[in-house]
Amino acid sequence: MKNLLVIGVGPHARRSHLPALAAGQAAGLVGTICGVDVLGATNVVVAYDADDGPRSVPVTLVEPFDSRERTLPDGVRRTLDDLVARRGIDAVVVSTEPAYHVVYTRWALERGLSVLLDKPLGVRTDASTDPRQASATLADVDDLLVRYQAARGRHPEILVSVQSQRRYHPAFWRMRQLITEIAEETNCPVTSVQSFHSDGQWRLPDELLDLSYHGYDRGYGKCAHSGYHFFDIIPWLLAAGERSGKTSDTVKVHARVTRPTDLLAQLGVVDHERLFPGFAARNPYSTQELHTAARGFGEVDAFISMAFQSADRTMTLGSLNLVHNGFSQRGNFAPATGLGLYKDNGRVRQETHIIQQGPFQALHFHSLQTLDDGRCTNDRYAAGGDGHVEVHVFRNSRFRPAWAAHTRLDHGALTSTWEGQVAHPTQQSSRRRSSQEFLDYLNGRRTREQMRSELTSHRTAATLMAGAYLSMATQWTGGSSETTLSLGPTHTSVPSPARGPRADAAL
Repeated sequence: MKNLLVIGVGPHARRSHLPALAAGQAAGLVGTICGVDVLGATNVVVAYDADDGPRSVPVTLVEPFDSRERTLPDGVRRTLDDLVARRGIDAVVVSTEPAYHVVYTRWALERGLSVLLDKPLGVRTDASTDPRQASATLADVDDLLVRYQAARGRHPEILVSVQSQRRYHPAFWRMRQLITEIAEETNCPVTSVQSFHSDGQWRLPDELLDLSYHGYDRGYGKCAHSGYHFFDIIPWLLAAGERSGKTSDTVKVHARVTRPTDLLAQLGVVDHERLFPGFAARNPYSTQELHTAARGFGEVDAFISMAFQSADRTMTLGSLNLVHNGFSQRGNFAPATGLGLYKDNGRVRQETHIIQQGPFQALHFHSLQTLDDGRCTNDRYAAGGDGHVEVHVFRNSRFRPAWAAHTRLDHGALTSTWEGQVAHPTQQSSRRRSSQEFLDYLNGRRTREQMRSELTSHRTAATLMAGAYLSMATQWTGGSSETTLSLGPTHTSVPSPARGPRADAAL
């Protein structure tokens, strides 16, 4: 059993990491669990809901420090080092605000500790407005990769795994397999991909300044939060169709964004006074004060175009539309649970991917969900249900009569098996599998080659995210809106998950 330290015990850790580690304790994989957070952000004991009921974890508080620090302040470092020694820590979970991911991971590598790292790998403050900070975001990742390689030289078993749960989602396993099948038969790569994600976060005007969770005040936003999943999953899927001579070496990226000041033009103070009785009394800011304070805040929505190229020839065109200001089911005036605008405050995930493989195949992934408000009588796995997910597969049956022209894979057909257990096509269960894999590795139940999301396989995703920020920042400063970046090593091979009989239906 391994002892774990969770750095950052905010809403995400309490809903995801801590329950997963508690399940690891029940399975005999985890010994003790303790946490670290900044003074003022939490209490010395944090409660959370585990599979077997309410639990709590002891938390050590450290002084807040500037995210621009490249090394931990001495006091914070001494506190962490003391925890490692006193509690016999074997590995850490880094679940802080994204701007702090790199500095804590560097510390862990120096101590020979394996890391389960939340997405993204890292981001610099003001990445959306300062081209130097946007470029430094990728430089930090490259530095982390160098440090990781050096740490593996000193500690061969050390591992950094990134929690990017769509790599663990059965629908994406299936799409990757379908892409591979067509590529093997036709030598055709993925030629275009269109991805959309919205997790509607209705933030009232005063909350732009007063709520810090997933705020924009650090000069970054949606792209460095849930948006990273799509910078990762797009090249992860593209890699399934790559063949010799058809791999991309550069990518051109162009981003257009809305920022909080744009939100105030779309739906402003006067609008909210009409929509919510009591808002005028609560809100201390004038429209001008909000505009002044929010200038330079990070992106709310980002529409990004990409061209993946090989020797100046375009192999794949991509579009990625990331939305925070989208469909929401928030109806309450104040956030419901004290968790800022995290879950339980009307955030609804809706997601689509449309993948074309030349004239041979099209894949349509849809997850069109609403939240259960107690009035829904429909199938929860149908469109509009809180568990909806489906993949439509279209194949050129006139070119290959053995191919089915259209196959629909619903929740049941996408339910698979993973390590002998049922793998449901949901984000929650996929996050749990990511944590389970990390714990299995720590306990010698899995090899490095069997890991789906090791740090070294994320450079392309980091490049795309940095490219989007560089495009935003250069536009902010009056420069060119398109940026071209070299692609590093592509994703390493990913082990094929075991599939249940439902996933083996003939296409």
